[in-house]
Amino acid sequence: MHYIGFDIGGTKCAVSLGKTENAVEIVKRAEIATLPSPQATMEALAPFVKDFLRAESVKGSGVSCGGPLDSKKGVILSPPNLTGWHGFAVCEYISREFGIPARLRNDADACALAEWKYGAGRGCENMVFLTFGTGLGAGLIFNGRLYEGANGNAGEVGHVRLKPHGPCGYGKAGSFEGFCSGGGIARLAADRARALSEMPACVREMGGVDKITAKKLAAYAFDGDAFAAEVFAESGEMLGYGLAALIDTLNPERVVIGGVYMRAERLLAPAMRAVLEREALQETLSACEIVPAALSENVGDYAALAAAEEI
Repeated sequence: MHYIGFDIGGTKCAVSLGKTENAVEIVKRAEIATLPSPQATMEALAPFVKDFLRAESVKGSGVSCGGPLDSKKGVILSPPNLTGWHGFAVCEYISREFGIPARLRNDADACALAEWKYGAGRGCENMVFLTFGTGLGAGLIFNGRLYEGANGNAGEVGHVRLKPHGPCGYGKAGSFEGFCSGGGIARLAADRARALSEMPACVREMGGVDKITAKKLAAYAFDGDAFAAEVFAESGEMLGYGLAALIDTLNPERVVIGGVYMRAERLLAPAMRAVLEREALQETLSACEIVPAALSENVGDYAALAAAEEI
């Protein structure tokens, strides 16, 4: 069975043709820079979509996009990184212009479906997926089905406050996203560097606090830089507190974590696990496996195709 996936992001958008039969294979793929308006972006993707439709019989399409959105109506609402897309009825557009049905999912839910169907979540019935990328969101699989909540916004764990003060994420200081996201780690490092009497060497070499990125900081931590390692340990500690609440509340058999965790597990996991051993119930923790995501390359494509399979 063939599907088309649309991965909508703030800087780039991709469209893929995938074949799904117990696994997923990306047959064709194209990527463009995201344009100021959704209509212009979709028009730029149209030649590739039409090429895919000529090549194969396509059952439907899936759209993976950052929230907030209305997945039931197929409308992108107000993602902070897609300011020109507010109120865009993307599923209606795809159906009208390309003649195929479409299913919209926020990126955390779509990635959860992809990891559950094709990746690190295969074989389990109850799973939590954490994005841990630019931001932090969760996709929830309960009893073998995606859980969306009353209006499709379940899993916005990044908004949960873990401390009264701390780096800002999701518009809230001390939030789960503030400590456990790429941007959050950079802000955490900047806060810790400013509090020191002398600027850490790694921060000076990066060009100052405004030039810190989680990726650069991880490279220093892997090379043995003490300041960088301490920042990742603090992020890992807060990840442990957030996970303890999720594991005790939801009792999943597996937690799959993508993004930064997937690339820096060795820096985050020791502090995370130490907190979990103290904070989580042994009955729930012993039933739960915590693993990095498996679909590292083009995960957005797999996510969009997983959403399409729900049609």
